[in-house]
Amino acid sequence: MTEMASLHTKDTTDQDFMADVVEASEQQPVIVDFWAPWCGPCRTLGPIIEKAVESRNGQVKLVKINIDENPAYAGQLGVRSIPAVYAFDKGRPVDAFMGALPESQINAFVEKLLSGTDAGKMIAGALEQAEAASQAGDIGTAAQIYAAVVQQEPENVTAIAGLARQWRQGTRHGDARHDPRGQTK
Repeated sequence: MTEMASLHTKDTTDQDFMADVVEASEQQPVIVDFWAPWCGPCRTLGPIIEKAVESRNGQVKLVKINIDENPAYAGQLGVRSIPAVYAFDKGRPVDAFMGALPESQINAFVEKLLSGTDAGKMIAGALEQAEAASQAGDIGTAAQIYAAVVQQEPENVTAIAGLARQWRQGTRHGDARHDPRGQTK
């Protein structure tokens, strides 16, 4: 693991797989990175996945398993090449990919996983409400909703863009009562 891996990333073993992955995924989505120390693409992919997970501030957890030392679950899941990455939610695998992917595709993989969770659905609903408020001309409400989403997901591009759009519309229409964080002055 790299120095970045910390709060939401851990190594596991075959003995702890059920607790660290299957049971843990009942509480929050878990991404499992099957890797080996001799695997060059694994060493490239690992830090990218760790960064993507850490940037989600606890919405998802990463569990890394060295298949040389812990081959049982890799075998059960049919892992034939590494790196192999599986996403678990509600106790079962829900998505996977093989090979090293670029950061943009890793982020899309994590976003897709989170969009199927209760938290992801709440964020999606909030973004829909913000857009509806914006379309109705309620700049202040839209800005406040976008700002709340940004507080939960600081790298949510849709919310950041929506917040910027509301601020621009507010200043263009002479409504400078709202700052870029959606707070009334």
